[in-house]
Amino acid sequence: MNLRLALLLALCSFGGCFALAQQPLTLVQSIEMPEVPAGPYVDHMALDLKGQRLFTTPQANKAVDVLDLKTGKVLHTIPGFGNPHAILYREDRNHLYITDGGAGAVRIFDASSYREIQSIKLQTDADGIGYEPETGYLYVSNGGDIAGQDFSLISIIDTNRDQKIGDIRVDARGLEAMLIDHQGGRLYINLPEENAIAVIDLKQRSVIATWQLTKGKRNMALAIDKASHQLYVGCRDTDVRGSIVVVDLEAGKELERLPIGGWVDSLFYDPERRRIYASSGIGEVFTYERQADGSYKALESVDTAVMAKTSLYSQDLDRLFVAVPHLGGTTAKVLVFKPQQ
Repeated sequence: MNLRLALLLALCSFGGCFALAQQPLTLVQSIEMPEVPAGPYVDHMALDLKGQRLFTTPQANKAVDVLDLKTGKVLHTIPGFGNPHAILYREDRNHLYITDGGAGAVRIFDASSYREIQSIKLQTDADGIGYEPETGYLYVSNGGDIAGQDFSLISIIDTNRDQKIGDIRVDARGLEAMLIDHQGGRLYINLPEENAIAVIDLKQRSVIATWQLTKGKRNMALAIDKASHQLYVGCRDTDVRGSIVVVDLEAGKELERLPIGGWVDSLFYDPERRRIYASSGIGEVFTYERQADGSYKALESVDTAVMAKTSLYSQDLDRLFVAVPHLGGTTAKVLVFKPQQ
């Protein structure tokens, strides 16, 4: 028996094999963005499945980086942003829709030449998005405190005509992380200053309910489990500790609190494995697995990097992409993880 095998058997005898079996994610690729200067944030990402491109928002570079997933290299950089936040790639039109918080606009680019086609002016801090493919409507959060207002807006962009067609007013100083339930015709959006969730009827284009949170604070991320009719709400309770609050979608009632690390910014549900992935700013991805009896089991957390709080899960590729900013000796990069059974 060799030494390595002996050590492995010893670990198993003390329960080590159980820990190894619980590893939910394996790092399979790391794509560096060496031109990005030091800065603490990278925001949301989008995928071109057919072209195998990942669109990223290294905010310190005031640019959008296009990454080639096949070569693991930066394919192109789109410069000139005030503060890039979120991206929609519409494959059928080959257009990119990018929110620029600095310009207070949705900027539209040709996804082949990367030439800017149009800019649709909104209010300051154009930020998060939600997309409704049935109508082609893109919903964009903007306004609020930064615009000097005590209310915020969800602006509606018709991406078939590339025109703004309306606004939904939300009486909150700021909005974060919207999620659209396409079957129910509802949009859920976080009100972090109020520790609440606004429920919006997309036909009425108005807020129809507000759900108060008591099990978590500063809710910043959302994911949905349609089969179980549950909403997962990622909260930044403190700088180092956070939580996922499980909410019943039918009653708007809090069911459970699942502890995670602080500075969560992205939350995704993997329906095949019934798992929740939460990327946090303390440098870990936290995973919970929903059991057959409806309870939640914490799996082993996976290391990323400090302030690697934003991620994107693709069910089509079965990959979790985690954006890492350039901090200290850590180069800006995207870590690509493969979920394990």
